[in-house]
Amino acid sequence: MKKEKKYQIYKIIMIVAIAVFITFMVTSLSLYTYFVKNPVSVSSSNTSKSLSSKLARYKEIINQYYLGDVDETKLEEGAIKGYIEGLGDPYTEYISKEDMDSYLDDTMGNFVGIGIYMIKNTQYDRIQVLSTIKGGPAEKAGIQAGDLIISVDGVEYKADDMTTASNNIKGEEGTKVTVELLRGAETVKYELTREKVKVNQVEGKVISNNIGYIKFTSFDETTAEDFKAKYEELSKQNIKSLIIDLRNNGGGIVDQALEIADYMTDKDSVLLYEVDKNNKETVKKAKEDPIINMPIIILTNENTASASEILAGALKDLGKAKTVGTTTYGKGVIQQILKLNDGSGLKITIEEYQTPNKNKINKVGIEPDEKVELSDSVSNPFNVQEIEDTQLQKAIEMLK
Repeated sequence: MKKEKKYQIYKIIMIVAIAVFITFMVTSLSLYTYFVKNPVSVSSSNTSKSLSSKLARYKEIINQYYLGDVDETKLEEGAIKGYIEGLGDPYTEYISKEDMDSYLDDTMGNFVGIGIYMIKNTQYDRIQVLSTIKGGPAEKAGIQAGDLIISVDGVEYKADDMTTASNNIKGEEGTKVTVELLRGAETVKYELTREKVKVNQVEGKVISNNIGYIKFTSFDETTAEDFKAKYEELSKQNIKSLIIDLRNNGGGIVDQALEIADYMTDKDSVLLYEVDKNNKETVKKAKEDPIINMPIIILTNENTASASEILAGALKDLGKAKTVGTTTYGKGVIQQILKLNDGSGLKITIEEYQTPNKNKINKVGIEPDEKVELSDSVSNPFNVQEIEDTQLQKAIEMLK
């Protein structure tokens, strides 16, 4: 059989699973970062021939009996999507030719949209605003974390429609979109102009007792560079210790997490083990001498996932940081994107990762050194006032 050329995208960890209600999904400003590199071979087999025969038979039945119009493209994509979904892996999915461009356009962490992250809220069967992005149209208009999306441009959406809603919220820069939201018992409507938004801003400040504080919500192509710049900015203000807030950080590019870990660990320290289906082990090590030498505390919660767990696990195992908060989500697998010649592709789970002490993360998570729950008075865990933030206050207490 002829082998197709295939494109290999370097290893990343998808942003997933950062909500109490259900898996964290693609947001209206998708946080994926993929880079097309080399072709990938795809060959057929007896199994695929058998599958083709079955599908051909169903096609005959549809052509013979089905009353309505038939869209062959939609049938083909539906068949492929269903086949992939049969794996039962929440991180492996079919990517259509139309959606692939969006995946690949997201590599820089700059997106055109309204600046919100979304999750499925299965309790209310609605799409929920997880948070707004600083400086984006949604934040400037007054959209709030916790708002439930009712409709986009007059079209109503339920929780399972999130990908479609996300695609419709995105669009060309300068165009308008109307979003109707449910906030408590009140219905509110916003007409927003789509803009280019910097998704993953690294934020930082100096808090009491010369403690530096850095927070970011994902790992995109420039996160390590932005983190380093923010640290250097804070170090000029004479900080003596550092808090890295990884709460509600769903992950992103593995290499970015490793580069940040490299800033704080000794050269040649093991940062990560990657293990494939044949138990072949790849070891990732620190490449440089550390540039950050001070007490460090990492804040985690149940929404800390993926690359965030790699960073937290590496620093914890190597004794370079203490962790405070609650147990992390437990997404310890790595995905790869394969793009086929027809423009479609597959995001597929290829490896499991382990911390330097060979601790598994997948479906387990990382236990904090100091378990601290947020106060019952906190109504929105994605928007906590500093005075109510018991986890942050505990970290500050430990660093005094």
